[in-house]
Amino acid sequence: MQVLFLRRERVYDPVLRVIHAWNALLVVLLLITSQLASWLEFSWEVAALWRLHLWCGYLLLIGLVARLVWGFVGPAHAQFEELWRPGVWLEALRKRQIYGPPQAMGHHPLASLAYVAFYAMTSIMAGTGLVLAAIEQGVGPLYTALGYAFELKSWFRAPHDWLEEFLLAFVLLHLAALILHERLHHIPIAQAMVSGYQYRKEEP
Repeated sequence: MQVLFLRRERVYDPVLRVIHAWNALLVVLLLITSQLASWLEFSWEVAALWRLHLWCGYLLLIGLVARLVWGFVGPAHAQFEELWRPGVWLEALRKRQIYGPPQAMGHHPLASLAYVAFYAMTSIMAGTGLVLAAIEQGVGPLYTALGYAFELKSWFRAPHDWLEEFLLAFVLLHLAALILHERLHHIPIAQAMVSGYQYRKEEP
């Protein structure tokens, strides 16, 4: 029987883990409230769901700003420099190797491309969401400029809805990748954003 030796190291700081949990919870709530409100016929329950959706959007915007700030002032593994790895992405594309075991502590260099895409998507969704809140519900910081400007609705509703589908796909792929990593590489990965510890294989 092969014995697996793992090295453990605390990588993710508490602030990063709290921001990650905050944003993850709000993304899930936003997806749930949007899907439920779209499936139900118009009623007071639907209005309540859209209002909850709006407030979750505000809270997610706070989380995104917090992550942006922490990406510049936080410790090494929280900084955006660790996520921006274009050289690694191009090399993986050249070798057609898009899924490999983690080699070092911190964010997986190939997965970091997906994280960058996630932050780009959620930022655009937050912006379009603020516009739609002003147009459709007459609320929010953009109400004075765009309140009930229904002639502009289609410009912002379509990209908001499209990106929602991509965001749902990202969540599902993110969870699937965590499970696949643990099954294929026998390294506990999913717990890292809870405990802060990462594990890597080590030669005996």
